[in-house]
Amino acid sequence: MQSVKFSSTTIDAPLLQSLEALGYTEMTPIQAKSIPLILAGNDVIAQAKTGSGKTVAFGVGLLSNLDASLYETQALVLCPTRELADQVSKAIRRLASFMPNIKLLTLCGGVPLRHQLASLDQHAPHIVVGTPGRIKDHLKRNSLNLKTLRILVLDEADRMLDMGFEDEISYVVARTSTEKQTLLFSATYPDTIQAMSQHLQRSPIEISVDEVHDHGQIEQFFYSAEEHQKPQALVALLAKYQPESTVIFCNTKYSCQIVDEWLTEQGYAVLTLNGDLEQRERDQVLLRFANKSCSILVATDVAARGLDIKDLSAVMVYELSHDPEVHVHRIGRTGRAGQKGLAFSLCASNEMERAKAISAYQKTPLAWDKFNAAKIPRNTSLKPEMVTLVIDGGRKEKIRATDILGALTGDAGLLGSDVGKIDIYDVRTYVAIKRASANTALSRLQEGKIKGRKLRIRALG
Repeated sequence: MQSVKFSSTTIDAPLLQSLEALGYTEMTPIQAKSIPLILAGNDVIAQAKTGSGKTVAFGVGLLSNLDASLYETQALVLCPTRELADQVSKAIRRLASFMPNIKLLTLCGGVPLRHQLASLDQHAPHIVVGTPGRIKDHLKRNSLNLKTLRILVLDEADRMLDMGFEDEISYVVARTSTEKQTLLFSATYPDTIQAMSQHLQRSPIEISVDEVHDHGQIEQFFYSAEEHQKPQALVALLAKYQPESTVIFCNTKYSCQIVDEWLTEQGYAVLTLNGDLEQRERDQVLLRFANKSCSILVATDVAARGLDIKDLSAVMVYELSHDPEVHVHRIGRTGRAGQKGLAFSLCASNEMERAKAISAYQKTPLAWDKFNAAKIPRNTSLKPEMVTLVIDGGRKEKIRATDILGALTGDAGLLGSDVGKIDIYDVRTYVAIKRASANTALSRLQEGKIKGRKLRIRALG
């Protein structure tokens, strides 16, 4: 497919400015196929896997259709998980950075309702991103009104159906405007998605993009390892390849716990992501991994979709999935945007049929390799490059990234290169600092002030 530039479309100038600032010049295949249809007002059903650029596609569409002068909810994005909702919210905020006075609110479970109700009481958000259950809660409370909705997006619709959200989605849709535009994005296209489309959409145009992950950028290796050998195999591979950042996928929370405890005993910096964590804990886990304050993230498949971590060095599959497509989603977290990646999969003898299914699905023979647990080098615990500091102050105190950077490079005496990602939330700010400078930064900030105020500051981990 011939490349299409964003500048060749009818996208408004502020959006083009944001796209250019974000480094987006040429559209991905799903963007080139869907954006003109979305801008023309069509209902669209799009089959596109994670990493295809679909968030930018529907983000451009819904922002193009907003009237910022009207304080009413005009766009709703439903997501299957809190992680994906948070990621989508951040992506849309970045796209709207040159569009003044746009209010976006993320409504997911795991966060006290009172904070969300307080924000909804101020004035209606132009855009809501959330999970079906929490959106339904707000509709039942009459704290959210969707009668003025112009565009509804169902992101990863197949995943929402898999998780049993059909009733919640029906409840939400029944309380929206009948004149709205509906966009349905799904990684797979089972009969249930077709049925959902027929129920929700009007004469939708179907588009499909198959070429999502360039697996040629990912070196894949399979290793024979029985269950009792797998922990040692992980350490052997981490020691051999020394990846800067690794996601290890397990099928169960119990396996995650085993992997976490084993690697922690070996001196690795490990965090675990599963469905039992509260929202704040989940946010902190993902944030610390993304800002390089932790080298290894152990996760169940709750993190397989919607997990967007740039420059992920390696993926390790501790247990093979029963579904070959889930395996492809897992390894597709690495080797993105033209980068090279590594994918290591451990296979016990009772998982061999799963390995054969993966080979058939990928239409390529598997590359088998061997690990040598007897030759594990010592002192290879992959110390993270950064340390995360938490500041008890955020957007509500009008704190900006420049305030933090100024305090660190001014009073604290750090170099700009010592400071990594700065993530500002409503009441907290997280700052990644190079490990060698972390203690200095912490003590100086605790002694000094930010925007003229003393704030509580501590290190995570």
